[in-house]
This record gives sequence, structure tokens and C-alpha cells, in this order.
Amino acid sequence: MRLVIASIAASIVLNTRAADSKYPVSTIAPALKENADVVIRLEESTFKITSKSKAVYTVKSVYTILNENGKRYATEVVGYDKLTRLNNFTAAAYDASGKQIKKLKNSEFYDQSAYDGYSLYSDNRIKVASLAQSVYPYTVEFEYELEFKYLFHIPGYVVLSSERVALEKASYTIAYPKELEPRYRTQNISAQPVKSLTTEKLEAITWNFENVMPLKFERHGPLREVLVQRIYAAPTQFSYEGYEGNMTTWDEFGKWIGSLNKGRDVLPEETILKIKALTSKLTTTEEKASAIYQYLQNKTRYVSIQLGIGGHQPFEAQVVDKTGYGDCKALSNYTVALLAAAGVKANYVLIRAGEDEAPLITDFPSSQFNHVVVAVPNGADTLWLECTSQTNPFGYMGSFTGNRKALLITDGGAKIVHTPVYSQSQNLQSRFAQVQLDKAGNATATVKTRYAGLQYENGDLNHFVNSGPDDQKKWIQNHTQIPAFDVVSFSVANQKQRIPAADVTVQLALNRLATVSGKRLFIVPNLMNRSNYIPEKSEQRKHNVVRRVAFTDVDSIVYKIPEEIYPEFVPEGIKHQSRFGEYECQYKLDQGSLIYIRKLKMKAGEFPPESYPELVEFYRNINKADNVKIVFVTKT
Repeated sequence: MRLVIASIAASIVLNTRAADSKYPVSTIAPALKENADVVIRLEESTFKITSKSKAVYTVKSVYTILNENGKRYATEVVGYDKLTRLNNFTAAAYDASGKQIKKLKNSEFYDQSAYDGYSLYSDNRIKVASLAQSVYPYTVEFEYELEFKYLFHIPGYVVLSSERVALEKASYTIAYPKELEPRYRTQNISAQPVKSLTTEKLEAITWNFENVMPLKFERHGPLREVLVQRIYAAPTQFSYEGYEGNMTTWDEFGKWIGSLNKGRDVLPEETILKIKALTSKLTTTEEKASAIYQYLQNKTRYVSIQLGIGGHQPFEAQVVDKTGYGDCKALSNYTVALLAAAGVKANYVLIRAGEDEAPLITDFPSSQFNHVVVAVPNGADTLWLECTSQTNPFGYMGSFTGNRKALLITDGGAKIVHTPVYSQSQNLQSRFAQVQLDKAGNATATVKTRYAGLQYENGDLNHFVNSGPDDQKKWIQNHTQIPAFDVVSFSVANQKQRIPAADVTVQLALNRLATVSGKRLFIVPNLMNRSNYIPEKSEQRKHNVVRRVAFTDVDSIVYKIPEEIYPEFVPEGIKHQSRFGEYECQYKLDQGSLIYIRKLKMKAGEFPPESYPELVEFYRNINKADNVKIVFVTKT
């Protein structure tokens, strides 16, 4: 009997310990931990629509952090505002065995304004839970609920978004009344959702995921945003602070945006008269638009507005006219009104801005935008205006908003348009240098470089052209590829045109430009544009090779050679061609001068995976050619 009782007692103890243990690391499949810093043990998210203006979003996330590289997953940040209530935020940590070692009290959450440094009006706040531990591995568990007082966005789901993260189990559910059935679109997901009824008699669709191995993104590949497994979702009918709409088509979505903007384009009579006087002697649409754009830049400045519907609705034009500030919506709306005062038709355009943003999904009408610009029809041409910058060249979209689909709001709806693409010849870096070499290997140089098109933005040059001389000198020092030099003098000229350019002229003192060995001098003639980059090899390339920007580099360097030395070795000219571009360099001796000319033209486009070795070889050839040396000998 005693043995039986002891056995039962031991069983109770063991079962109690097992019950107390959550998420032990030992239960993770070894394959999931391989090549991973974090294993997502569980992600459960449910978005429940209850009406056109109400929804509830619940999230539970459990992450096992295997090493220090994954510690960012130990912090959860949840945003909320006056239209989004945060409920029941909890956070706990567990050791490797699954024993709870920390549970945050309410006082241990950080709750603060989500101030970004440039928002004038914002009710955005964030609540932060941090559970970082010093001993690895450990597991963190977060749960929260967001209650929305509007229905405009439906949070989607990304299975894995980063490398070195594995997924054990996840589910994503949307529940809804039949009359408010949302739309969804999947990316790189073949499985169909499971349909069901909730206990509240709501219809539901659920996706389940298990045992997903870490991702490996390839260099020179498609954007990560288009490679990941993702679910997009959007409402059909919705209401946002009393503004009801439908986004089943882009036309319907455009009508809703138009309703937000309606009546907000009225200008003071004094301003209308001022604009008419400003443009009275101008005859073309481009001349008028350019004059008004300059007026806008001189009068206004950008501030962010993130306050309820203000995140989507512009300030009235009269308010911007009076205060001199606004966000992208307000400044674009104001610009459209100014142009109308001069008799110039213009359109408000929604766009997803950013250098590496995911492209617009044109077959899924939804709120995919984070910025607004203005389009001015000009015959067969279109003028594009970035209204938030006081220094941006007229008509220049650049890498921030160029070469992408956008939504142009029309009088009766909307249409998809494409912003300007900058060509290989337009994205030009052209350099001419004269170098006076002495027999000790030192030199002086005058270098004139033009950075045009997207190369106008090299190293944020488009901002530094408008800075003071100290900042401009720092830019020159940071972007001059010469080991030892002093900037003697410089000048920067800003050519603000639709294809802008910056002209940078520099006088340099070059210490030990040449390497001296006995009576010989060794010099790399490529003064300032050497390629040191070679992509890593990949034996099993999976995705296409993508080059997003086409450009042209031209360098012409004239070396003045002192009479005391003469060339002993001058390489032959080199040419390399591939489907990605072409490279050429030439050498010429001419009456005491050595002339070096280098041209590199790179194409933009998408190429098949099997072309990747050719890209590696092309870069290898460029690297080799760029670092060839010329040998001079001192006369005896």
C-alpha cells in the first residue's frame, strides 16, 4: 500500500512539474534550431470585425531566443491612439526548462508618446514590454488586444520576415459578419484557409502554419517584401470617423479619398490674386507649375499630422496658407489649389514612398500608401511635384518616389499611374581630373565631378548641396577614395532641374599617391572610382537577379608626368561586356601626359537565376581592371 501511495504521489509531483513547465526548449525540433537565432514557438492573431466601424485584434506571440543575435525579439512594442484602445497587455519570460522567471507588472511596461521628431499633431502612443535576459536560451510570451473604433486597415500576417528565424506553429484568423466579408490576397502561400463559424456566429477564415525553416535571402535578388509568405487583408465596406466608404475597386477607394478632400481646396482671395500675378506673364504649364512650386517651397515647411482621420485627410488649404506648414497631404492639397488658381489642372496622388518599399499590389485595392505627391498633366508629359521638401528640384521624384505605381485621384474616382523612371544615361557620374605628379610620388589634383539623376543622391549629396561649407567638406572627405589627401579648396554647385545635377570641384593635395620602390613609382590610375566589390558565389541560386538602377560612370584622368620620370609599364586597354552592362578603360600617352579613361554602364532589369555567376565574374573583372598599376621609372 505504501508503495502504491508513494507511486501516486510521485506521479502527482511529476505531472505538476510538467504542468508548470511552458515552452521547454528541449521540445523544439533540432532542424528548426539549425541556422536560427530565434524560434517562433507560437503566433496566434485574430482580427474580429463586429461592424463597419469596430473591430478587435488579439495577438499571442511566443519566441524562444537562442542567442544574443535574437535579443530584439525579447521586446514587444504596441502602438495605440484615441481610436485604438490597448487592452490586456501581458508579458512573461521562461528559462530553458520552461519555468517562468519573470512576469511584468503594469508599472514595468513603458508607456510613452510615439514622438518621431517632426509630428506637430499626433495622438500616437506606444507601450513597450522588455524581457531581455542574460542567460540563453530563454522564451518570452506576449499577449495583447487592440480595440479599433474604425474599420480601414486589417493587419495582415507575414510568416517569416527575417533571416535566422524559424517558426514552430502559427495561425491567422479573420472573423466577420457575412455582410462585411473582407477581401484577402496571399503571397507565396499555396494553402487555402479553413472556413468555420465562431461561437458568436461570425464567419471565420484561418490559415495555419507549422515547422517553417529559416529564410535565406540572396544578394542582388528581389525585394524581401515580395519573397516572404504573406497574407494581405482589407475590408469591403468601412467607416472611419463618420466617413463611410468601399474599397472593392480603386475607383471606389478614390471616391472615398475625394470625399475626405472635398471643400478643402479653397484659398483666400488675396492668395489667388497673388498667384495670378505670379503667373500672368508665363505661357506654358511647366513655367507656371515651376513658379508655383518655388512659391510653395519658399512659403511652407513639412510637419507630420497623425491624429485620427487627420492621418488620411489634409488640412484645409486656407490653414496651410495661414500657418505655412502641413504634412504631405496638406501640402499636396494646397499645391493643387495654388495651381488651380493659375488655371493649371493637377491631381492628388497616393504613393508608397521609400527606396526599397514593396511595389503597389495593383489587383488588390486597399490602403497601401504612406505618402502623397502631385501630378500635373502637361500634354503627353506629366510633371511630378514632391511638395514636402523646401529644396527638392522641380519635377524630380528620385529614389524616394520614382519608378513605381501610384494611385492618381480623379474627379470621379482613381487610376493607377507610373512615376518617372531614370535611365542609364540620366543617372550619370562624370568626372574629369588633372593630376600633377612629382618624382617623389606626391601630387596635386583638380577634380570636377558631376552627379546627375539618381547619382545626385549619392551619399545623400542631394541634402549636402544645400548645407553649409563645413558639412560639404565632410561629405567630400567621406566620399573621396584616396588613401591620403588634403582638401585645399572646393566648390559645390546645385543644378536644380527635372534631371538634377550637383557639380563638385575639389583641389586636392595627394600625399604618396604613388608607391615608391627604389627608382620605380607604382600608381593606380583609377584615382577615385575603384570597385572593390565582388558578390559572393552561390552554387544553387533560387531567385532572379535584380538590378534596380541603371547608371553610367565616366572618369577621365590626366596625369602630368615630370620630366625626371618615364613610363616603364602601361597596361593595354580593357573591355568587358555582359548582360548586366559594359566596362571599358583606356590608357594613352600624349606629350608628357598619361590619360586614363574609364566607362562603366550598368543596366537595370530582372535576369534569370542562372545568370548570377556571370554577374560575379563581371564584378570580378571590373575589380581587377580598376586596380591595375602603371609603373614609372626615374631617369638616371
